[in-house]
Amino acid sequence: MTKSERQKMAAGEWYNCVDPELDALRLTASEAIFEHNSLPPRRRGDIAPALHALLGQAGEGARIEAPFHCAYGFNIFLDDGVFLNASCTILDTAPVRIGRSAMLGPNVQIYCPEHHKGAAERRSGLEIGHPVTIGENVWIGGGAIILGGVTIGDNAIVGAGSVVTRDVPFGVTVVGNPARPVG
Repeated sequence: MTKSERQKMAAGEWYNCVDPELDALRLTASEAIFEHNSLPPRRRGDIAPALHALLGQAGEGARIEAPFHCAYGFNIFLDDGVFLNASCTILDTAPVRIGRSAMLGPNVQIYCPEHHKGAAERRSGLEIGHPVTIGENVWIGGGAIILGGVTIGDNAIVGAGSVVTRDVPFGVTVVGNPARPVG
């Protein structure tokens, strides 16, 4: 039996992102994001209803400031008390798990997809998603970029503007491009 592109994506295999089923899922996410980003703050609450329903998990007290952007939504799992500041972008082609009381500053970007290195394959839409895990009580400064396949341990800090290309251990502070530990 041949797997669909969505099944390949979910299995962490190479898949073609130029696919009608995936297009429809991205459109559903776009509509939920539009509602979230355009509702008045008092009506939106912590997370607008359509976006809340789309997410894989939204723990108690989790909050997403507007504007926000994601690819699919259903691969995003927010634990209790997670805070995403304005203009966060999560390209969730693989699971993104954010632990209890983690805080992401404005303009933080999480990129799960990796495009194929071959030009012809890349043009055809071939990509693979790598999961991201962010532990409890993590603080990620504004403008940081987290690449797919990265795990950030509990109580770690990522400095503003850093590009995280590899795992960050428990309690470590990293800064720079690429992000490196500091005293």
